[in-house]
Parts: sequence; C-alpha cells; structure tokens
Amino acid sequence: MKFGVHAGLWMAKWTDEIKPILKIVSDIGFDGVEISLLGMDQYKARSLNKVIKDFKLEVTCSDGLSISADITSTDKDVVAKGEEHLRWGIETASLLGSHYLAGVIYSPWGVFDPKNKKNRFDRSALALSKLDKILIQNDVNLGIEAINRFETDLINTADEAISLAKATKSQNIGVLLDTFHLNIEEKDIKSAIIKAGNNLKHFHISENDRGVPGSGHIPWNEVKAGLKSINYNNWIVAEMFVSSGNPASSDLNIWRDIEQNQTKAAEEALNFMRKSF
Repeated sequence: MKFGVHAGLWMAKWTDEIKPILKIVSDIGFDGVEISLLGMDQYKARSLNKVIKDFKLEVTCSDGLSISADITSTDKDVVAKGEEHLRWGIETASLLGSHYLAGVIYSPWGVFDPKNKKNRFDRSALALSKLDKILIQNDVNLGIEAINRFETDLINTADEAISLAKATKSQNIGVLLDTFHLNIEEKDIKSAIIKAGNNLKHFHISENDRGVPGSGHIPWNEVKAGLKSINYNNWIVAEMFVSSGNPASSDLNIWRDIEQNQTKAAEEALNFMRKSF
C-alpha cells in the first residue's frame, strides 16, 4: 500500500507553485503526492518530475474536462477537443512520472442533462475507448471517478463507473472511488468497493466533510474490509479540501474552514492511514 496526499490541500489557486508543497509532503513522510493537471503545462511537468524525484516522492495525477472539451457533446468539434485534452493529460501525467490519471475525465464537472444520460454515456465510452493505445504507450492507468449527485448526473455510483470503464474495453481504464462520494451515494460502501474489484485503479479518502479521515462518521471498518476483500494494494490518497475563502475551495463548495491547519491535517491523515491500512 502506498500513501499519498493531494497537493490541493495547500493550494489557494490551481496555478499555485507546487515545489514548496513537495517539501512539506516529503517531510511529513508520505510516499507520494497527487497533482491536479489544472494549471499544468508540459514544460512545468518535466521540471517538476526532477523535483519530485529529488524529494524521493512518487506522483499520481487528477484532471477534469471543461464544457468546451466535453466528450459527451453532440458537437464533433467539442468532442475532438475533449479527446485532445485527455491525450495531453495522459502525456503530461507521464512527464510528471505518474502511472495514474484519475478524476472526472468522462464529462465536465457540474453539467447535468439527465434526459440524455444514456446517449452521453455512450459518447463518453466511445471517446475514452480511443485512448487505449496512448495509455499503453505511456504506461498510464485512467481512473473514472464516481462523484456525488450535486457534481454530476452521469457517474454517481461504483456500478456506473465500472460500467463505463468496461464499455471502453481498455485494460488501462478502471475506476477511482472516493470515500466522500461513496458516503453520499452508496447504501453499502463495503459492497461497492468489492464490486469494483480489479477495476479499482485508485482510491481517495477524506472524512464526510472532506476533512481529516477518522474525525467524522465515515464507516472506516467497511472501507478497510472492502479493500482487504479485493486485495487492494495500490495508492490510497488523502484528498482533503479544508480551507474556505479562496478560488480553489470555491470551486469545490468549501464555505467554511473544515480544519484549521492544512499541514496538521495532512499529518493526522497519514497517521490514520498507517494505523488503518
């Protein structure tokens, strides 16, 4: 098992300098850092790759699609732009040194069109299926994240994420599950994790309020039992968003300070992860 933390915990804007965060992550003792590709370019990725290695860290990546790059769109030009962005994301993740790229990479965040859900699902699967070759070439795995109903209407549950991953027919495309979202959408978190099985490429944890895991009411024994049942032995990344009053937190609807100190929250999260997993 490898333990990581999302750099977004310390970021006020997605374009903030990441290098100082890497030192904090390394000093705390995490195995790796997760970096959002928002605000990233390939020159910056190459430069950060060396710094990440200097701090003896590994890296995972997250990303999302914009409305102008929506692979579920009926507009072929918009879909093409989305496919181009995903190819760029895979290459950029590889330049950073990551073998994992996950997130809302199947539809833009915050877009809802339930009447056309089936057609959007099919268009998303088709676009994602085209990435198989570039994923293999770059040794990158793609994780389709199931997120809650207030952020998308397309992929809310583990079942839906698994169905989309399987529809792509790519061995390098699976699912990302996140305890914050599982807690909202699943009747049985353990069962949802077990259903994912070998399709589970990546795993995020935070508490029910997106704060320090173990400080709220997430049923961690179920989480632990589910992961153990499928012999999951990959990344567990603390994806906590705890500070209000900045652009990044506004994007995620963080309207109050969940934790008072980001670095302390990261330390407490790692302690919890080591004890629990």
